[in-house]
Amino acid sequence: MRPNTIKAKINYMKFFKILIISQLFIFLTYFISLNFYANLQVAFLSSFFVMLGSFYSYKKMISKQVEAKSYIENRDELDIIDDPHDLYDETPLNEAPYEELDLKQIVKEEKAKIKTFDFKSMKDGASAGFSMFRIGAYLFLVLGFISLKNNDILEISIYLPSLLLGIIVGYLSSKELFV
Repeated sequence: MRPNTIKAKINYMKFFKILIISQLFIFLTYFISLNFYANLQVAFLSSFFVMLGSFYSYKKMISKQVEAKSYIENRDELDIIDDPHDLYDETPLNEAPYEELDLKQIVKEEKAKIKTFDFKSMKDGASAGFSMFRIGAYLFLVLGFISLKNNDILEISIYLPSLLLGIIVGYLSSKELFV
């Protein structure tokens, strides 16, 4: 077996372990009350799916950028911390006297260095934002909330903290699956 396959299987096992433990905890709330269980389960699944969809779509977007080599090489992370504005850059500056400098040309060069908003960057961000996984997850969130409200079993005091539980478990699960 290849090492990546073994690592993937271990990650899937951790993912399912996290999911099963959280679902067992949620099922225990059924014995408290059906309303409590329904609110907890719908809110948990909603935020869990949103987290999974977000992680997956962003991973896909980053993978595309890496394959296309459209990312910009960054400086060393320690250098970024020490000199965030690149003040100690070692490239030589123009040492000419002030009278000989063409300020208009210098301003044009500096403006060209600034990355502007363009259609390509908008398309890359939109592909992650409008992923079917994320749209489906948000649709589940909205429909779940509406169904709880229409059946008169929505309890906000249970629903909102349950969203946090789904976010935490979704983050831990996504870390195992997609990182």
